Amino acid sequence: MAESLTLEKSKDFAIRIIKLYKYLCDEKHEYILSKQLMRSGTAIGANLTEALYGFSRKDFLAKTSISLKECAETRYWLELLHKADYLSDSEYDSIYDDCAELIKLLSSTIITTRQNGTE
Repeated sequence: MAESLTLEKSKDFAIRIIKLYKYLCDEKHEYILSKQLMRSGTAIGANLTEALYGFSRKDFLAKTSISLKECAETRYWLELLHKADYLSDSEYDSIYDDCAELIKLLSSTIITTRQNGTE
């Protein structure tokens, strides 16, 4: 099931975000942007988990859409951290690629769900 793959990838991504948050706080002494990154980056999987236990396709679609929005927000924080020189090019490229992959998976899930109807 595609949702299970996406959920596993979102968990792996959340672990990377948690580790990045710790690195940014401990090594770079950056606390504001990293906190925002932590919130949005871990919310992706949390909302997707709620989606998988939704009561209807409409509920599933709503929660999956929130996951997509959180992923887009995470991408924004990653871009800011990179442009502000808190993340090197290689650090940024690696985690950004994972974020982009999640966006594609979530978008695909939303499109398929919409094509199959909302109820």
